[in-house]
Amino acid sequence: MAEPGAWPKSWLVPDWPAPPNVRAVCTSREGGASASPFDAMNLGLHVGDREPDVLENRQRLASWLGTRPIFMNQVHGWRLLDLAQAASDDMVAPQADAAVSREAGQACTIMVADCLPVLMCAMDGHTVAAAHAGWRGLLGSDGFGVLESMVQGARQASPAQDQWLVWLGPCIGPEAFEVGSDVRDAFVAQSKNASDRFKSMGGGKWLADLPALARDRLQALGLTAVYGNDGSNAWCTVQNPSRFFSHRRDRIGGRLAAVIWRVS
Repeated sequence: MAEPGAWPKSWLVPDWPAPPNVRAVCTSREGGASASPFDAMNLGLHVGDREPDVLENRQRLASWLGTRPIFMNQVHGWRLLDLAQAASDDMVAPQADAAVSREAGQACTIMVADCLPVLMCAMDGHTVAAAHAGWRGLLGSDGFGVLESMVQGARQASPAQDQWLVWLGPCIGPEAFEVGSDVRDAFVAQSKNASDRFKSMGGGKWLADLPALARDRLQALGLTAVYGNDGSNAWCTVQNPSRFFSHRRDRIGGRLAAVIWRVS
């Protein structure tokens, strides 16, 4: 049985001043039972991997965390799940792209393979939250997307708390995330400043800086203590095949997980 906290060294632990009762980690490809092309720590049941291998990987994750990760059916939307209402059976995953928790023993869990995982906690350690931010969820509708949903839910859970920390995990980087003019135009229509987050490739193609777009949205929400992904190549899922899964790069492959939870 794996010991809590003794996970593989290639997993990412946020470097941020979180309160002592808050834990967070982002998995890598290392540590699991899955065979190629899902090797080895694939946590997604929906990608074509052998179900027994994925369940073994999820059990290993739970053992390393020392708590129960709550997986969601992510649909690139912005619905928030309160983990107090989550199903006990991981096979019946609720449909949501963000989660909030005020209780120990349940971990907000985000699966990614190019999209941006976002973790959040209150400085008093009362509330933790997480979001799955691809461009669709980040954009949202009429300026309300998955980050707004996560922040709103966290603030409602801790209405007296005004100090929050945010950590951005690995995602497709600004030198690899090619989008069309429709995506750029949709972001610029919501904020003219978003134009600075896109670099023209010509022919109606653009390179998008997903972590920078997320930082802009968080700053607009009053969250300035943002750590983690700075858009450099070390954080890019596409450019680090030995460490990260990437759907854009491989098409068929596994899913990482970014997890945040309370221990008390």
